[in-house]
Amino acid sequence: MSIKKLIASVNAQNKDIKKVKDICIKYANNDADEIYIYNFSDDEKEKEELLSLARKISKVIDTPFMLGMRINRLEDIKKILYTGAKYALIDLNVQDDINIIKEGSERFGKEKIIVKPTDTKKEHIDKIKELGASKIIIDEENVDTYKADMPIYVVSDLKENDEVSLLSKDNVEGIITQIYEDKSIISVKKSLKEKNIDVKVFESKLDFSEFKLNSDGLLPVIVQDYASQEVLMMAYMNEEAFNNTLETGCMTYYSRSRKEQWVKGETSSHYQYVKELSIDCDKDTLLAKVKQVGAACHTGNRSCFYTELAKKDYDDTNPYKVLGDVFEVILDRKKNPKKGSYTNYLFDKGIDKILKKCGEEATEIVIAAKNPDKEEIKYEISDFLYHMLVLMAEKGITLEDITAELAHRK
Repeated sequence: MSIKKLIASVNAQNKDIKKVKDICIKYANNDADEIYIYNFSDDEKEKEELLSLARKISKVIDTPFMLGMRINRLEDIKKILYTGAKYALIDLNVQDDINIIKEGSERFGKEKIIVKPTDTKKEHIDKIKELGASKIIIDEENVDTYKADMPIYVVSDLKENDEVSLLSKDNVEGIITQIYEDKSIISVKKSLKEKNIDVKVFESKLDFSEFKLNSDGLLPVIVQDYASQEVLMMAYMNEEAFNNTLETGCMTYYSRSRKEQWVKGETSSHYQYVKELSIDCDKDTLLAKVKQVGAACHTGNRSCFYTELAKKDYDDTNPYKVLGDVFEVILDRKKNPKKGSYTNYLFDKGIDKILKKCGEEATEIVIAAKNPDKEEIKYEISDFLYHMLVLMAEKGITLEDITAELAHRK
């Protein structure tokens, strides 16, 4: 049986873009399994605004989301998925061409296609399955009469049924609802788990009593950015703070000076949303990987470890850091041109020159790959990556955009 999901629904039609984005961030930080964003307006300007909004949302959340809009052609599905959306929703109630399901499935894979049918008769659902949809969305009132074998997401305001009664049905994989904006999804999921509903909850494999505490009866916690791996700060937890972190999803510590529990960001709004907790081999130090909002340090610095004491020269070969450093130099050249810079030469010549160089370097890789000397292909790949970074800077694409896209494809 698959894990059941709670999916937060966000209507983006006629809504302030910033508000929609903030709601999605809130849902992501509140442990929604997925987010469903939709606007089925037939106005082309609104469709482009929805796609632009989705691209912005994909940069600030890592929770999978599906996008629903009027799909008139295969190009619309491509645009949806290229925003970073995990699924494209085809709603047959607002469009006539059922064959777009097959086109989208064959081009992008059926796991990317979700369909809302016009009715739930078995023959209609079987046709949708044959065309290549991975699952369907139906309204709550149709659940009890649904006879097909495709997995379903149920749209519900949870007035007629509760989460338990819906998720207990074998063919229901998730609930899509708008009611969670002011509720703790984390608490709802813990309650469902207690009622034997198989949902994904954030819980510790070890009890706090199994940890080795310091002389003050506290557990030291090293805090690290989950994406960049940057060490942000160090603090302490008692059992109450540890349990509160698990309960709320927000990093909570124990203040030795104030002798009380404190939630990081409670006064500054620089919250830390926990992504992963690990204990070391001696079980006496916790490592917390978090999504940091703003600065971790009370001084306003991103990390508390900003004061360098001593340093030896060394080559940092961390792949992401090296690419990031090179990309930062390229962005700086674009913003602050430097005389004699090859990078500025490329920017001055424009997109056609940059594309020509990318093509040339790709060809050089192909030629070098036929040569048994690994040094040559290493050199050509490095050239190609540099020119691709220049292209990214020219088109306003970041390394985070690329890594997020690759992460979605795992």
